[in-house]
Amino acid sequence: MSVSTTANTFRPVEITEHWNNRSMSTVDDKGDGRFNVWRNSFPAEHLPRPGERVTVGGVPFDFPPATSAGDNARCAGQFVTLPPGHFDWIRLLASAERRVEDTVALHFADGQVDFEAIRVSDFWAAPACFGETLAYRTPVMHYPHHVQPRVEAMLWSQRVPVTRDATLTGLRLPNNRALHIFALTLQEST
Repeated sequence: MSVSTTANTFRPVEITEHWNNRSMSTVDDKGDGRFNVWRNSFPAEHLPRPGERVTVGGVPFDFPPATSAGDNARCAGQFVTLPPGHFDWIRLLASAERRVEDTVALHFADGQVDFEAIRVSDFWAAPACFGETLAYRTPVMHYPHHVQPRVEAMLWSQRVPVTRDATLTGLRLPNNRALHIFALTLQEST
């Protein structure tokens, strides 16, 4: 379903088939979190409800519901099929283990492939290094055996440009396990 504003049309994209990581946990299941190698996780009680449509910086996203596979795509080269269209931006809710700078491949209906930079800042109480918008900041972080007060976890809104004026049909995520994608929305200027 598309969502229009006066200057933009947004199309949230379902990406649950690509989820392979659990990054959110409750106080009762904090040992199940696996955002990073230390098994830290975002405290679900300080984030939107699973499956809720949220707006960050004027962009609608479908906040991930928890599934048996997880709640985010830990990037491992997945190919995301997109609804075909002419878009200006790929908007992401994302976070990273440390800062991540990598490349995504944009696939078009005519067979062309463009490579664009994707840059996402650390989830660990750090400032935005790449001009992202802060989507959510939690006041605590979950560790496998305790809740750590005064250690914030950050979730970012970032964008990737679509510079080719052609029908976009797919997105190849990088093979970079430090990058986590929670939601994806396509933006077209009208």
